[in-house]
Amino acid sequence: MTETLQNPLRPFGADSPIAHLLDLADQMGEPPTDQEQRDDAEVAAAHHVYNEFGFSLARVLDADDWTGYPAVSDHGTRWQASAVAWLDGGLWLHHTVRIPEVGPGSDILTLVVPCTCGRGYVDYGFKTEDDLLETFAELKATAGRSPHDDKHPLDCTSVTALTHTRSADV
Repeated sequence: MTETLQNPLRPFGADSPIAHLLDLADQMGEPPTDQEQRDDAEVAAAHHVYNEFGFSLARVLDADDWTGYPAVSDHGTRWQASAVAWLDGGLWLHHTVRIPEVGPGSDILTLVVPCTCGRGYVDYGFKTEDDLLETFAELKATAGRSPHDDKHPLDCTSVTALTHTRSADV
């Protein structure tokens, strides 16, 4: 009687490092779910605030204050997943990670502030805690509103007040 030897499909144990790596490779083709994107966006926002804004934002925001949103495509443009945190008084923080074609990603943190005219919002970008605190020092005179500038009306009307509603208020 002749026995035929067959190569096993997995010449390694099910719990071996190579088994785990091959399983991970199988999962790479699956895009993350919307919920995974939301969760990742919330974690990234909380992590960035904790590490870069420990003296200010990290003292007033908890990790669970962030609400994540999945990536979206709009007219051929792909927007990365993002997270927002409600600061009260109509002010929001928006966080996303900009991922370039080449090189590392960078955290983008934006303060969204209602305009004193009441018709829209103005976005303030900042990279450091000093930039953030300078922005709030300027906003203090207007109780957290962006001073309206008639010379540049698109500054506040490009993002209308109707588009920014807190999900809990809807």
